[in-house]
Amino acid sequence: MEPPKEPHSLSLKVLRLSRPSLPLQYPLPPQAKSAQSIDPRAALCFPSGLDLDGDFSLSPTVSVGFLDANSPANGHLQLTLPPAFGSAYVGETFSCTLCVNNELPHGGDRTVTSVNIIAEMQTPSQVTIPLELHPDNSDATKAGLQAGATMQTVVRFDLREEGNHVLAISLSYSQNTISKLENSASSGRVRTFRKLYQFIARPCLSVRTKASDLQPLETEDQDSQKVTLSRYALEAQLENLTDGLITLEDLTFDASPPFESSSLNWDVPQPTGESSEPPTLACREVTQVAFFIREERRQRVTEATPRKELTKDGRTVLGILTIRWRSAMGDPGVLSTGWLTSKRR
Repeated sequence: MEPPKEPHSLSLKVLRLSRPSLPLQYPLPPQAKSAQSIDPRAALCFPSGLDLDGDFSLSPTVSVGFLDANSPANGHLQLTLPPAFGSAYVGETFSCTLCVNNELPHGGDRTVTSVNIIAEMQTPSQVTIPLELHPDNSDATKAGLQAGATMQTVVRFDLREEGNHVLAISLSYSQNTISKLENSASSGRVRTFRKLYQFIARPCLSVRTKASDLQPLETEDQDSQKVTLSRYALEAQLENLTDGLITLEDLTFDASPPFESSSLNWDVPQPTGESSEPPTLACREVTQVAFFIREERRQRVTEATPRKELTKDGRTVLGILTIRWRSAMGDPGVLSTGWLTSKRR
């Protein structure tokens, strides 16, 4: 029989970093006034204006701070922390904190030095990407951790693929035994362990595009030769696939030479000189956006003039659409399409 493995001197905790949210309030139905009726203010996420002790709370989630009845901020909605891991969406930045704790008791004969953390993310395409640590905790890497001490670092990863992701954390350290007689390390060994954390990245936005051919523009160049310039209308349908609200922050189309694009959306100035507000999409809500794409007018066509890029089936490459948004609590997100093309000729 193999001897039981000695428990590690270090423990590792991984917590996802998320912004708080606003708690839900459930109003009570109207009741007849009587001595036993419930005050309707008790349905608030945090009761206000009531003589309550410090242990009273009706919020089903974890409250950030506690407002007493005499607080000037009393009656305002509180922020709550997510009770679980939540959903991860493509286009957002996945962030988590790594917490390494030294579980050795104070005054023991063992010490921990040379702590090293390696974080990697395995994407659905089976590509393993190393992650940077912020901060790198180089001091703890060299000097180690004292008994009962904690080291924290943060890793971030931009989610660009839909599907299963695996966060792999490898932790290695040197465990030394101190001789009380000589007050020096009498023995030591390198120990290591690895933990895997799996999660699924879901799509945040559904993007459906359509490029329509417009009537070409016939003009003349500097040499009075007729030139035909292609024109297209690009339409995109955006659908919110998340469970909450998102606000579209910016919409750009990076046209492929020799094309240039003009936005036909909310950012176009109105005759009054004002711009419309960016649209806010609720869950499963859809909005339409559009761009006008035209071939650039050039004074003279030379060998250095960019040509239209065509695919194997004769489609014209138009460019890439990039969408930026914010969640209800301000989390940024960005999504870029592949190369968009015209219809097959």
